[in-house]
Amino acid sequence: MVVGKNKGLSKPGKKGGKKKIVNPFTRKEWYDVKAPAQFKTRQIGKTPVNRTAGTKIASEGLKGRVFEVSLGDLNENEDSFRKFKLIVEETQGKICLTNFHGMDLTTDKLRSMIKKRQTTIESFVDVKTTDGYVLRVFALAFTKNPKDSTRVTSYAQHSKVKAIRKKMTEIITKEISGSDLKQVVSKLIPDSIAKDIEKYCSYIYPLTDVYIRKVKVVKKPKYDLGRLMDMHGETGSSAPVAAVSGEAGQVVERPDGYEPPILSSV
Repeated sequence: MVVGKNKGLSKPGKKGGKKKIVNPFTRKEWYDVKAPAQFKTRQIGKTPVNRTAGTKIASEGLKGRVFEVSLGDLNENEDSFRKFKLIVEETQGKICLTNFHGMDLTTDKLRSMIKKRQTTIESFVDVKTTDGYVLRVFALAFTKNPKDSTRVTSYAQHSKVKAIRKKMTEIITKEISGSDLKQVVSKLIPDSIAKDIEKYCSYIYPLTDVYIRKVKVVKKPKYDLGRLMDMHGETGSSAPVAAVSGEAGQVVERPDGYEPPILSSV
């Protein structure tokens, strides 16, 4: 190509210009994340979100975010291998109110429990709480040899494994179906359900390392702010509203055997 023929090549184009680099965090604001009242440490961290711009509201972008927090961080001197999932359901000012969304054990804890010469027993069941949550609960247990036993292995017969699995399902259903979500979380923190399973199933075959391995929220009821505020230990909006006026009602005296008059038309 002859130099100077295409005059457009000599002019600097706009396409090749550098874009102005803007730090994305200059458009963000930080919100505090608050855990439910069942945990000792309520302030679990902060989360960024884009500021409200046009029709995009900052609080709407926060709802539905899931945080996975170790129980050792939520409750001091507790097992750190148990993880709780908390989901943001409401914002108040710069505070995100979270609700229970699931529970799990860390991978290293699960791997450390699996050994040779023993039987692994797993069970799961879908249970509905009294306030309408459907939870899928997974239980895990391992067999062990009875005391004063000289056996090398501790394999359980298939009939006993089935009996233990059935007992697990019964205990989980009994404990959760008669409780609301707030009470279920209180039972999951010390893992009292697993202790009951170990106690009652030991009559069938001795067990060790019994845990509620996982809890998933399969179905939720319709969103209720009052229920969420109850989880956080505060008075909810769904509580009965008091009378607007401060005047108390008057006591009307009625004679014995009084019956209201019958209306001819309504």
